[in-house]
Amino acid sequence: MRDDVPRPDRTEKQRTDLRLRRNVRLAGIAGLIIVAALAGFGAWGHAQRRMAALETLKQQENAVPIVRIQRVESNDAPRTLDLPGSTEAFDAATIYARATGYIATRNVDIGSRVKAGDVLAVIAAPDLDQQLIQARAQLTQLEAAVAQADANVKLAQVTNQRTQTLVVQGWQTKQQGDTDRLTYQAQNAALQVAQANLKAGQAQVSRLEELTGFEKVVAPFDGIITARQIDVGSLVTADVSSGTALFSIARSNVLRIQIYVPQDAVFGLKDGDTAEVRVPEMPGRVFHGTVARNANALQAGTRTRLTEVDVENRDGTLFPGLYCTVRLFIKRLQPVITIPSQAVIFNKNGLFAAVYRDGKVDLRHLDVLADNGATLDIRSGLYPGDRVILDPPVNIASGMRVSTAGEEENQSEQSAQK
Repeated sequence: MRDDVPRPDRTEKQRTDLRLRRNVRLAGIAGLIIVAALAGFGAWGHAQRRMAALETLKQQENAVPIVRIQRVESNDAPRTLDLPGSTEAFDAATIYARATGYIATRNVDIGSRVKAGDVLAVIAAPDLDQQLIQARAQLTQLEAAVAQADANVKLAQVTNQRTQTLVVQGWQTKQQGDTDRLTYQAQNAALQVAQANLKAGQAQVSRLEELTGFEKVVAPFDGIITARQIDVGSLVTADVSSGTALFSIARSNVLRIQIYVPQDAVFGLKDGDTAEVRVPEMPGRVFHGTVARNANALQAGTRTRLTEVDVENRDGTLFPGLYCTVRLFIKRLQPVITIPSQAVIFNKNGLFAAVYRDGKVDLRHLDVLADNGATLDIRSGLYPGDRVILDPPVNIASGMRVSTAGEEENQSEQSAQK
């Protein structure tokens, strides 16, 4: 009887398990549906993207790039060449002491403008002055000795003439005649010695007078004092190897600039050609100069030729020692084709330019004569009238179809009319 009694708890549990299993199955089915839907959506999106990519690729393959072109012509105008240089005084000298003594007077300082012959300083040299006084006194003695020797010669000459007459007449012996004749010759020789001594004395006096003249230190040419090494009271010496430097002077009314011209510009540059000089600290200011002289030889190490440019500087605007840039105008030996640098293509095979011809690209190999930075001078590879493509596309190649902005506008108008 116990088994026939119904068990409500077990029946309720079965119903709960049944509902749970049914919910699990429904959740699984829903999950599969969601996964299938996501997979289908992903496949559809991938297909759409692939189709879009293929369409874009097709459009790119069929697209005609729009390019900018520029016509090139033959150029025979002089090319410009900028070279660094430094201004130098046209004349410069260091003045040394030629007399030994003390500086008694100093009339100039650094920056003083002087004229040729102006007294810069005075050297007190009493020893030299005393030597000159002594030499002049000795010169007076030598002049008196010459006068005495000349009188002796005249006396010997008269005596010899009288004696020779008496010897012929028999009133004087031949021995006495020989004695007077040789005495006359001896007095002549003594006169010559006195005259030679006089010339030596005169040379000594002239030398000392010239040396005493060096007590006044004068300017050798018009210029500016750029250095001063002495002051009043300084001891200076007039030694050939270790003489005292007094002043440095420079003439800057004309400046010279030394530059080194490369070999490729030497043949187109001549003395007398014009040049332009620019100083970085004076923007917009141009100083005009002239190619004045050159070394007529190239340096073996650099293959450059030393050239000097003269610049007028009468107003004193420029100074020696300034860094500057010299612009030369080099005459071309033959006409060249000049193209902008943005038209040049560089790859492993060298330098090329893309030429626009009848809507297609023609790649030309370039033989470059000179690289001027913004432009290039082409020796061969291009011809006058060629139209080069500026900033060509990366994938550009010979035979590739391209169009210019003007052609694209014409095509758009024709399409609109149709």
